[in-house]
Amino acid sequence: MGSSAKTEYCAFTKAVEHLGDRWSLLIVRELALFGPQGFNTLATGLPGHISRSVLTEKLRKLEEIGIVAHDPATASRSAPYCLTPAGEQLMPTLKSLWAWAEHWVPEDPATAQRDPTLILWWLRHRIGVQALPERQVAIEFALPLDGSDRQWLLLAAGVEPELCQEDPMIGEDRYVFVEADAAALYPIARGARSWADAVADRSVRLYGKPDLVAASSSWFLPVGRDEDAPQDPSLGEPELAAGAAG
Repeated sequence: MGSSAKTEYCAFTKAVEHLGDRWSLLIVRELALFGPQGFNTLATGLPGHISRSVLTEKLRKLEEIGIVAHDPATASRSAPYCLTPAGEQLMPTLKSLWAWAEHWVPEDPATAQRDPTLILWWLRHRIGVQALPERQVAIEFALPLDGSDRQWLLLAAGVEPELCQEDPMIGEDRYVFVEADAAALYPIARGARSWADAVADRSVRLYGKPDLVAASSSWFLPVGRDEDAPQDPSLGEPELAAGAAG
């Protein structure tokens, strides 16, 4: 093997060593799509279950290798995390991985249904923010989750939906309570079934203030439409905006 091939192999090995775990590229993607985010927002926004200690470790490592930094625009010890120029250089890699996985990696519903938080994370991205009420509302999901059987989606017009693991404690008249199992929510979360159809056949059961329950179907994107989808299908994954506001 020539010296140039050895050098290329060494560089590839270093990249896999630093970014080949379950969480690092997901953290980079979250910051690329949604801009600077605080620790708590990352902890609830990432798909799947990540402990606070693991997230702390991954963020520290990404800082050490120059991928992530605290947002210099915020003069505070609790400044949100953002991508550095080196992190932004990973955007084409993220797009390529997304396109490859969409084409070649079969989806496994059984795996997703064993991790209901992942389904709720997908549902978060099925919300059409322009159709939401001006006044903040919460959708409470009763699902079998680690350490809790409930999680909440906080929604308001023009604001990115937020997945919460603690009750936001807003007024009781601003909640929609959902009873459904992971199998019923999965096709909605993946854009294969509408929220309205699932409510109609009672596989998803809603309780709460009647006007909110009735309006909830309009909060979700139509079947097949993706809020993050690019305008030009040839572009692949949605444009990653590292400089977007968090």
